Amino acid sequence: MRMSDQSGPVLVPILGDQLTRTLASLRGQAKDDTVIVMMEVWDEATYVKHHKQKIALIFSAMRHFAAQLRDAGWQVDYVELTDKDNAGSFTGEVARAIERHDPARIRVVEASEWRVQQAIEEWPGKFACDVEILSDDRFLCSVAQFRDWADGRDHLTMEHFYREMRKQTGLLISSGKPVGGQWNLDKQNRESPGDEMDAPPRPLFEPDALTKDVIALVEDKFADHFGALDTFGWPVTRDQAERAADAFFAERIEHFGPYQDAMVHGSDDLFHSMLSTSINLGLLDPLELCERAQRAYEEGRAPLNSVEGFIRQIIGWREYVRGFYWYCMPDLAEANALEATRDLPEFYWTGETDMRCLADCVRSTHDNAHAHHIQRLMVLGNFALLAGVEPKQVQEWYLAVYADAYEWVELPNVAAMVLYADGGRLATKPYAASGNYINKMSDYCRDCRYSVSKKTGEDACPFNPLYWHFMDRHRERLSKNHRIGRIYANWDRMGEEKQRDYLESAEAVLKNL
Repeated sequence: MRMSDQSGPVLVPILGDQLTRTLASLRGQAKDDTVIVMMEVWDEATYVKHHKQKIALIFSAMRHFAAQLRDAGWQVDYVELTDKDNAGSFTGEVARAIERHDPARIRVVEASEWRVQQAIEEWPGKFACDVEILSDDRFLCSVAQFRDWADGRDHLTMEHFYREMRKQTGLLISSGKPVGGQWNLDKQNRESPGDEMDAPPRPLFEPDALTKDVIALVEDKFADHFGALDTFGWPVTRDQAERAADAFFAERIEHFGPYQDAMVHGSDDLFHSMLSTSINLGLLDPLELCERAQRAYEEGRAPLNSVEGFIRQIIGWREYVRGFYWYCMPDLAEANALEATRDLPEFYWTGETDMRCLADCVRSTHDNAHAHHIQRLMVLGNFALLAGVEPKQVQEWYLAVYADAYEWVELPNVAAMVLYADGGRLATKPYAASGNYINKMSDYCRDCRYSVSKKTGEDACPFNPLYWHFMDRHRERLSKNHRIGRIYANWDRMGEEKQRDYLESAEAVLKNL
């Protein structure tokens, strides 16, 4: 922090995922002595080719938030993407704002992404005023707290972290013990989809004039980016996000738990909350949502396995991957423990594949900028893992195509969870699976051009030979893993001819990619 003799206002930059009225940088500030600066910048919109809906969502939410701040009496200096003097970067726009307002001090909440935070940490040396960088206390676990928990551990097991967060928050805790006697009810949350999966639709929000302006901007300036805009219906204000949360707790949480891993062709939302975009933008408070879920259980409106599963995703997994990200950066971005080098198949962008599961997941991703966690992990991610796709290409794809994807949440999920690229610090085993898993948890295989019951040959589900090809080529590493080492006994019992059939079938699939 550089001390200054200036007596100008306090400049408060607010980033696009910090749309929270109680943000640390705003608390305690006098409205008549504060200038909030918000900026749409090319660097952020294009450092990967983000889905059109993702750009539209963030810009629209930012513009709505700025309008609400002004209505509440704040002075907001808002720079739109097409402003002629737009510097194109956060640092450049803060420098221009300093010229306009001559502030005595900059007060900013730490960024969620590594590269942005590195830029912010250079501000004290660039600008002739104080720079105060505040911790983002919208997360329940600070970066320092996670570091204290992680230091000295060989494996950063999420379950251990999750139990600590349950104790810290008191969620689903009674007399110091977990409600129901168990910390984790994931085994009750793996029901296969039935023939009649009649999930209520999530609420969609008709774009208002402001959002329509943003959609037109995106269509004009980002025409070559992936994704559709005509289906846009994401919440862009806190009020809309709260209405989306109301609908989830009223209509879908009851069945969320049992069917959270289920996949149904053409049914994109099922019983999922669809609130991650709003949480990650800052429109919804994660702890408040967890407390609502707990009340739903206490009032008999939702079963324990649904409520525990929802809470685990937020105070367990979400908080964990954020801490893991900061603990492992910048090395995590370069990790490639399995030495995967294959290019990302074109069908991740086009959806043009005879594999019905992959085609449907890409379709949903294109149309909605969304696919739920099992589609991302066990279909799209599983294929990339088995095929040996280079981690950086997979990471960039996930970061680009999903509306809720920011590097802090995307990178640990993809590099460590999906691709095992970190060598097993996060996941105790690779999430590799044959077609049997997809068949169990979905209806995708029913009308697929490939047969999930066939293990090798042209008509076999490609996941089947690819699974054994993956296990075979990584035997030296994976056979030592106590969770999957026994799988190699099955492989050895097959005999050379059957093994050769698997490997040749897999090579044929890989060649056709």
